[in-house]
Amino acid sequence: MSQTDRIIAGGEELFLTAGIKSVTMDDIAKHLGMSKKTIYQFFKDKNELVIALVKKKLQQDEDQMCEIMLNSENVIGEMINMMKVSQEIFSRINPIVIHDLQKYHPEAWKHFQTFKANVIVHTLEELLTKGIKQGYIRPDIDVKIMARMRVNQLKWVLTQIFSR
Repeated sequence: MSQTDRIIAGGEELFLTAGIKSVTMDDIAKHLGMSKKTIYQFFKDKNELVIALVKKKLQQDEDQMCEIMLNSENVIGEMINMMKVSQEIFSRINPIVIHDLQKYHPEAWKHFQTFKANVIVHTLEELLTKGIKQGYIRPDIDVKIMARMRVNQLKWVLTQIFSR
């Protein structure tokens, strides 16, 4: 594992348990048994580390979705596996982290929003189109509307979870 990956992983461990705002670069350095100076060789500040972490997690999520689409026998299996992945992704999100991203790390939050708006919607559109071709889904639905509706449903669920 590279130093960069090690720092990102250490930051993730602390952020997921305590939130982003309450974790300092000193905390991360102590957690990893390295100097703060070493961390600053790779990341100019905590915000840059948060952005790198968000990008890495989103790429992992996208890779996982692509793998599901490649390895499922039909669109029904893909949809079931996608729901499982979505549930796993959302279950590991700490509400404090989402709040901290929105409030203190707008660039990282923008990456998250862009991922949701582009990657997830596009993947759902692909699934629905494939389902129509395979005869599992009615051909008269509008895949763009249905995909956006599903993402908005997930957004609503997240809002309910994080507003508690």
